[in-house]
Amino acid sequence: MTARAVNARVDAAPALRTRGAMLTHVGRVRSSNEDSVVFVSSPEEGRLDDRGTLALVADGMGGHAAGEVASALAAEVVRRIYCGSPLPVPETLRTAFEAANAAVIQHADDHPECRGMGTTCTAVAMVGGKLYLAHAGDSRAYLLRGDVLTQLSEDHSLNAQLVREGVMTQEEADASTNGNVIVKALGSRAELDPAIWSEGLPLADGDRVLLCSDGLSNLVPDVEIAAVLQRLPPTDACDALVERALTAGGYDNISVGVFAIEAPKAADLGVSASTTRRIVPQEILAEGSDARGATRRIKL
Repeated sequence: MTARAVNARVDAAPALRTRGAMLTHVGRVRSSNEDSVVFVSSPEEGRLDDRGTLALVADGMGGHAAGEVASALAAEVVRRIYCGSPLPVPETLRTAFEAANAAVIQHADDHPECRGMGTTCTAVAMVGGKLYLAHAGDSRAYLLRGDVLTQLSEDHSLNAQLVREGVMTQEEADASTNGNVIVKALGSRAELDPAIWSEGLPLADGDRVLLCSDGLSNLVPDVEIAAVLQRLPPTDACDALVERALTAGGYDNISVGVFAIEAPKAADLGVSASTTRRIVPQEILAEGSDARGATRRIKL
């Protein structure tokens, strides 16, 4: 079971092309795919309702049917609200996540066979030359800039929380059997407190953005992920990353999205090229920034 979405667009200000692909695979063990992915872009550049590019990965929980329902429902609600809202991006993402949380809870209340279902949801909005993150759960968002891979999202899992609190080392967490205990997810409780960036992270020509479910991140080391992102265009990178997860066992559903941030060539714009200062991840994730929740940086 494989699904793919491919798209491309040009943001109006500053001019950056977002070219990407998404791929979701059932894996080698499970009989159904409880992951859902979304990749949408504004239909026309420069419109007043321009919302840039939205991409998300949702990893459902709750059993064969319920997890699949939860992730699909949450993904559709977030997509619909994001694309139709006139509010600023951070407010729109918060509204979308709160509505998706309520929708999952309501569906479970109305359908006893779905009781206890929930879903992770990690979304990025790339608009106006900036990236905004909305996140709940342990699906992940990464940024590759140059040869440095930075995890932008912070895992909402029991082990990750214990590591952040200093109760457990990362090595102990990696060896623990509690790694899949999610402490924050859509549908788990009425009062959801997702991680929402109030300020956008400036994007630069050459950046690569990755979204993935834990079916990839649990099986493929970050250094391998970074190498694939550096070497391959988005569609081929998605294929290669899924294949690596399958080769490593493929015991979970695997979802991945890869997005290349590109400045149009000078010839395309009809103007001479100008120099742009490249911002390194340490500057992006400076103290006091909404993006400071990075958990790991991998340098090749």
